[in-house]
Amino acid sequence: MFEGSIVAIVTPFRNGQVDEESYRKLIEFQIENGTSAIVPCGTTGESATLDPVEHARVIDIAVEAVNKRVPVIAGTGGNSTSEAIELSRHAKEVGADATLQVCPYYNKPTQEGLFRHFEAILKAVPLPQILYNVPGRTSVNLLPETVARLAEFPEIVAIKEASGNLGQMADVMMLAGENITLLSGDDNLTLPVLAIGGKGVISVVANIVPADNAKMIKAWVDGNVAEAQSLYYKLLPLCKAMFFETNPIPVKTSAALMGLIGDEMRLPMCPMAPENLDKLKKVLLDYGLI
Repeated sequence: MFEGSIVAIVTPFRNGQVDEESYRKLIEFQIENGTSAIVPCGTTGESATLDPVEHARVIDIAVEAVNKRVPVIAGTGGNSTSEAIELSRHAKEVGADATLQVCPYYNKPTQEGLFRHFEAILKAVPLPQILYNVPGRTSVNLLPETVARLAEFPEIVAIKEASGNLGQMADVMMLAGENITLLSGDDNLTLPVLAIGGKGVISVVANIVPADNAKMIKAWVDGNVAEAQSLYYKLLPLCKAMFFETNPIPVKTSAALMGLIGDEMRLPMCPMAPENLDKLKKVLLDYGLI
C-alpha cells in the first residue's frame, strides 16, 4: 500500500495564508503523473510553522482532494507525544490512510523513549504508522534494533529512512525486513535503497518531476535496471539542487518558477540567496523545466 514514488507535498501560501486553490491543483498534478501516495504536513510541507488549525486544515484538504484515489499519509509527528496523538487522532477522524511520525526533535529521547513514544501513538490511534528517521533534523537516530522492536506492532508498516546511511538501512532490512517497508527519505539515494530491498521513496523532487520519479521506480520494479539507472542519473542533479539551501526553499522556488505555486514561504524560511538561485535556475533549465 505504501510503495513507489510518494510525494512529501509542499504547502503553498498566499498573503500569509494556506493557498487552498493551488494546493488542490498540486494534488491533481501529482495524481495525474503517477504519484502513489500524498504526504501533507511533512518537513517539505513546512509543518513546523503551521499552526494547529492550519495543520488540521491542510490534512483535511488533502483527504478531500485525493478522494481515496491514492493513500494520504498525514504528517502528524511532534516532539510532544500528546501533541502527536492529538494530530493523529484528527487525521484518522477525517479519513487519512496512515500517519508519518518523525522522531521527536530537540528533546533528544533515548532509544527506549523513542520506542515508548511511537508505541503510545499507535495504542491511542490505531492507524498505519510510518516512522520517520531524519537525524539531521532531530538530533536523534532511530537505530535498527529499535525499528525491529517497533516493527513487531502491526500498526508500524514502514519507515522513511533519511539518515543517509545505507549500512544502517541494510541493517533495518536484515532485522525487520519481513515486518516493515523501507522507504528512502533522500531522493539521491532512492535507487540504492531499492537495490537493498526498499520499496520506494517519500520524495521532495517529486513535487516538480512526479512522472520521472514514478517511472524510475516502476522501471526498477519491472526489472528494467538500465532504464532505472538512466532515469536515476537524469534526476540526480535535480535531486542535489533541491538541497542547495534548506528544504523546502529550493523545491518551493522551483515550483514557483514552473508556475505551479506562488513563491511565498513562511519565516524562518526565506528566499534563496542570489548565487544559489542562479545555480538552481541552471539545473531547471538543463532539465527542461523552465
